[in-house]
Amino acid sequence: MNLRETCPEKVLSAEDSVKKIKNGSRVFIGTGCGEPQRLIKAMIEDLSIQDIVIYQMLSSTLSKYVNDDNFLSRFSIKLFFISALMRQSAFEGKIDYIPVYLSQIPEIFENHEIGLDVALIQVSPPDHHGYCSLGISVDITLSGMKNADIVIAQVNPEMPRTWGDSIVHIDEINYLVEHTEPILESLPGIKNQEVIERIGHYVNILVDDGATLQIGFGHLPDAVVSYLSDKKDLGIHTQVITNGLLPLFKKKVITNKKKSLLPYKVVASLCMGSKELYDYVDNNPIFYFKSSEFVNDPNVIAKNDNFISISSALEVDLTGQVCTDSKGYLFYSGIGDQVDFIRGSAMSKGGFSIIIIPSTAQNDKISRIVPHLSEGAGVATTRGDIDIIVTEYGIAEMRRKSIYQRVMELARIAHPKFRKELIEEAKKRHYIFPDQIPPTTQDLLFLDQYHYSLKLTNGKNILFRPLLPSDEFESRHFYYSLQDDSIYYRFFNKRKVFSRDMLQKQWADVDYRRNMTFIGLMQLGKRKQIVAIGSYAEADENSAEVAFLVKENLHGMGICSYLLEILETIAKENNYKQFIATVLAENRKMLKVFQKKYPSAKFIRSGSGEVEVEMSFQLPEVL
Repeated sequence: MNLRETCPEKVLSAEDSVKKIKNGSRVFIGTGCGEPQRLIKAMIEDLSIQDIVIYQMLSSTLSKYVNDDNFLSRFSIKLFFISALMRQSAFEGKIDYIPVYLSQIPEIFENHEIGLDVALIQVSPPDHHGYCSLGISVDITLSGMKNADIVIAQVNPEMPRTWGDSIVHIDEINYLVEHTEPILESLPGIKNQEVIERIGHYVNILVDDGATLQIGFGHLPDAVVSYLSDKKDLGIHTQVITNGLLPLFKKKVITNKKKSLLPYKVVASLCMGSKELYDYVDNNPIFYFKSSEFVNDPNVIAKNDNFISISSALEVDLTGQVCTDSKGYLFYSGIGDQVDFIRGSAMSKGGFSIIIIPSTAQNDKISRIVPHLSEGAGVATTRGDIDIIVTEYGIAEMRRKSIYQRVMELARIAHPKFRKELIEEAKKRHYIFPDQIPPTTQDLLFLDQYHYSLKLTNGKNILFRPLLPSDEFESRHFYYSLQDDSIYYRFFNKRKVFSRDMLQKQWADVDYRRNMTFIGLMQLGKRKQIVAIGSYAEADENSAEVAFLVKENLHGMGICSYLLEILETIAKENNYKQFIATVLAENRKMLKVFQKKYPSAKFIRSGSGEVEVEMSFQLPEVL
């Protein structure tokens, strides 16, 4: 469509268009990489324009002017999210930050809690019906445009046309400025690759095939998604599409066909990345761009089954409070979309949220897991909202856990050199018991190879993994749930009390090499309960003693045999040649398990009613 022929009265130069902005106006500017650079430049360079209040979500072009005293005397900047380019200016008090959930901003414009006189936006050229596209910036831009008295649009052929609610007719625009220029690009900086790889490894463990994902703002969420390349049929419902997702689109890892809400569609409201990404999004019908009041609405998010929110944080305290928008008193980013998506994921059937955070900052000098948030730091996500926290040292499950359990979970995934200190600080605050043993300072990444799964004949699945300090409470429940006979067969006495000292010693003695304890976990609602425990402990340099306990209603389903197989594999890796065991003679089920696994085992009966069992491992034949 030729605009000069269709609506010549609307077509202006950039310089003439900004003269429509009156002094004292409240001006909205489109978001992030979709912002109209030429219009911003023209407005700022027109010295007759005075006393303007600018509202924007993510700002880039303004960073070029914000250190100019003349600019600051004419413009006040209010941002809903502080971009990296504007961070220093925020620290210096040159801009104003509005902490609000992204899902609520469109309503704020609509209700005129924030009145808008002018909206500066960028659109693609209109089609032959007169429809332009907001392209990669729909989020709050759509609402800002609809609720401003005057709309000035930069018409840029470089702006991708996107599907969804991005379509705007030229009748809704007051003035049109034709100007071609490259769309802003947003490429992540290079960070600690080892930390990214390890966090990506743990995120991969948590994300199942067919899940629908949200990827939060920031370099870390963008970087870790590449470690999901082995997944199948992932879906996307997220605020922002970034370059990290592009390989997953191209490899057909993201198909969206398992989504329960808008299947086969990528739902988003922003796109920030490279020209390659913009070209991929351009006129691509799998992308469905909606405004933030839809994309970020927790009730809408929850309609996606198996929804997983992945976002980052600046620091986390031992109770699970998360800070995302400030470093102490210095505002750093924004509340953004994190809380919206975390609450939506909590309401999703099978959904949960993941906070990813490096364990340290400033070259390992400062722990990001802290006894308390820094003075002045804001709580963006409350301790009641948190599900899972991941660092490069592991996965902490926080959902519905007590303060004691949270401390133990988080201390375990903190940097090893801060773990003892965190435990001591937690004791001072009476979060944990005074005699609490700190978790090991070992790097336990190697334990991830020791994760197994067994499907039972009743259709249930049991997950097996090494015992961790945070399992203390759940193991207590396990022992107390057992019948007297099971306890007697395991401990050779009718033990009635399983003290904290015993349970602490159980995990404290596990070094995962000379002493190993495995637990079997079965899903009960959103909680995993322990249903089996198997362990070995060094007897001498060649032998390790084994023992097992399995919930009575699961006897005869092969659980003990499966645990024995796992423990033998690990014992061999640690150079043991055989297992030994002491079994009560009447415990025929256990003896049968050993005999089946080790036909050549030696069974030596003592006069006290016990059987000593020696089980040599079958060594591979030497060719």
